Amino acid sequence: MSKSILIIVFAFAVCEQIPKAQNLYFPPISNNAFWDTISPDSLGWCVDEIQPLYDYLEQESSKGFIVLKDGKIVLEKYFGSFTKDSLWYWASAGKSLTALLVGQAQEDGFLSLDDKSSTYLGEGWTNSSLDQENKITIRNQITMTSGLDDGVPDNNCTIDTCLNFLADAGTRWSYHNGAYTLLEKVLEASTGQKINTYTQSRLKNKTGITGSWFTIGYDNVFFSRARSMARFGLLVQNNCIWNKDTMLKDQDYISQMTNTSQNLNLSYGYLWWLNGKPTFMVPGFQFVFAGPYAPAAPDDMYAGLGKNGQIVSVSPSKGIVLVRMGNQANSLSVPFTLCEGIWDKLNNIICNSTSAIEPSNTTNQTTLFSNLESSLLLIDCKIGYEIYNALGQLIRNGKGAINSVDVSDLPNGIYFIKIDNKTSKFMKY
Repeated sequence: MSKSILIIVFAFAVCEQIPKAQNLYFPPISNNAFWDTISPDSLGWCVDEIQPLYDYLEQESSKGFIVLKDGKIVLEKYFGSFTKDSLWYWASAGKSLTALLVGQAQEDGFLSLDDKSSTYLGEGWTNSSLDQENKITIRNQITMTSGLDDGVPDNNCTIDTCLNFLADAGTRWSYHNGAYTLLEKVLEASTGQKINTYTQSRLKNKTGITGSWFTIGYDNVFFSRARSMARFGLLVQNNCIWNKDTMLKDQDYISQMTNTSQNLNLSYGYLWWLNGKPTFMVPGFQFVFAGPYAPAAPDDMYAGLGKNGQIVSVSPSKGIVLVRMGNQANSLSVPFTLCEGIWDKLNNIICNSTSAIEPSNTTNQTTLFSNLESSLLLIDCKIGYEIYNALGQLIRNGKGAINSVDVSDLPNGIYFIKIDNKTSKFMKY
């Protein structure tokens, strides 16, 4: 029987890294079948560590996986009957694509982020008062700060009766799919074009990205091949310039898209998840957790993350774009655990075993560490502890001096432990 492994995330502020300039390769637009490659051994990578990564990906029901180094394919693997020509959905990783389209629409003069959403959605698009509704702007939709209630029975619902006032726009961050999805209607109303038409004209024709948006229930979901997702990651890595063709000139927009866009969730940009920040929030929680969501990844990494483990992850400083498509055992809307696990194993391949976060010498700090032999979470705790699952549900607690907590019976996944009013994340897989 394999032993359960606990990774404990110590939460400390980290400094942002300054991306290094790189000479990037761009695959041809006219030939989607061709993409230049570079061998991992020529990069000095530890090739013996590649198979453990592939084993992990297969264990996690992956379908397609790609790693680019400075634009060239260094790792590419498909599982089962899935091939490089197979189509798959991006889920919420497609939010990152929407973010770019909104920026382009603003640059084209079709809209402004400060426009009221009702300008394009019409009055009464929410179940709020007119005054409450008029405070919601496109910027609020793209930063998840609409103030609408994300705790409704169906978080994806876009009809007015599902969009209920909870707080003034801009005062509360929450992962609300319904408010986000309506950005499609904003784009169509402002540009006068269907979403696939606008995507084709502003992106696909100039980058070679192929794929289409499809409506599934309330959601608008992008489907493509894995290599198209990799093309998109490469485009954003290069500040939205494809080779020498600029897809978005607005550097302020790009900076806020891939950096902190509001002061509520520092790890969220314009629909991108940002690593290396002092704190982060997660769907379904109103807690602010200390530290980055993926400590094994570089501090400057940002990612589009979608349900069932759809990932496009970019680290400009490392020259890395990482793409993963497939299924996953859990149904979490944001696959933090999988993103962390992949980067942890990728570090072994690129021969970098240094964690993105080093323990601090701060005194009087709550101590967390793992016992890999007994699957015990060991805690130096004088007051008590609370453990929450990824849905925000309290699943275990204790009071008084705590020396150890047996978590061997917990399902694999992401958990949050609150000790002495400080919260950290741990992952079991």
